[in-house]
Amino acid sequence: MPPPSLTAARDPSAATARRRSKEEQGAAAKVHPASEKGAMGAAVGGGEGTWRRPEWCSLAGAAGVLRRHPLPALFACGLLLFMAVEYTIPMVSQAAPPLDLGFAATQGMHDAVAARPWLNSLLAALNTVFVAMQAGYILWAILAEQRPRAAVAALMMFTCRGVLGCATQLPLPEEFLGSGMDFPVGNVSFFLFFSGHVAGAVIAAADMRREGRLALARLYDALNALQVVRLLACRGHYTIDLAVGVGAGVLFDTLAGWYFDAKSGDGKNAPEKHCRSCQCHKALLSH
Repeated sequence: MPPPSLTAARDPSAATARRRSKEEQGAAAKVHPASEKGAMGAAVGGGEGTWRRPEWCSLAGAAGVLRRHPLPALFACGLLLFMAVEYTIPMVSQAAPPLDLGFAATQGMHDAVAARPWLNSLLAALNTVFVAMQAGYILWAILAEQRPRAAVAALMMFTCRGVLGCATQLPLPEEFLGSGMDFPVGNVSFFLFFSGHVAGAVIAAADMRREGRLALARLYDALNALQVVRLLACRGHYTIDLAVGVGAGVLFDTLAGWYFDAKSGDGKNAPEKHCRSCQCHKALLSH
């Protein structure tokens, strides 16, 4: 009987298998050194394929970025523009009043209101009614609908406003038109930075949008815009006070949402869903 090795040598299928195995080993030997070289090149920072130019660095890539993301591109242009403006704009002297473009834009309305004290009192009274509307809605949301997010956002906002108002007390504008009908009623002192009138309206409108009350939210936004014009015309706030008031309303409404997400222990569900079942409301009053 011939030995097994001789039998395997005479078997055509075995010879084919051996030949195929040798070919695969040879192919692997050819591929493996290249991969090792590439890995070593990547490790030491050299070699082919370690760094490739981003697609947006090309002309076509930049055009694609502008087409897909116009808003960030616009802000990038704004950064370059205001860097040039900031480093070249003349500084306001210490003896001069603050330069406020909002005051300049509403100078005509300011002159008209200053010449008619009754109109100043009427606008102040209407503005106070709008502030009462904001407070009434926020109280309704927590007491009647048991949704405390807007109320907590307002508490956060007014506390922060008080801290900042004490930290930096801005001078009252020279052309300020006070009224006993304005909120707070009675010509009392108030913080200029930032506007609680504007921030409260933003918080209330944001809550309305969450509840699907879009028409009411648009009404509050429109009244808030009119309030901004009136405050500028009467010199009740600087422009920066009003702009930061908008941002503060958005910020503290978001922070209140994060707070209730954390209290509920479920970051995936919206906090208002928990508030509808009174869980947030009960947790707020029981701790």
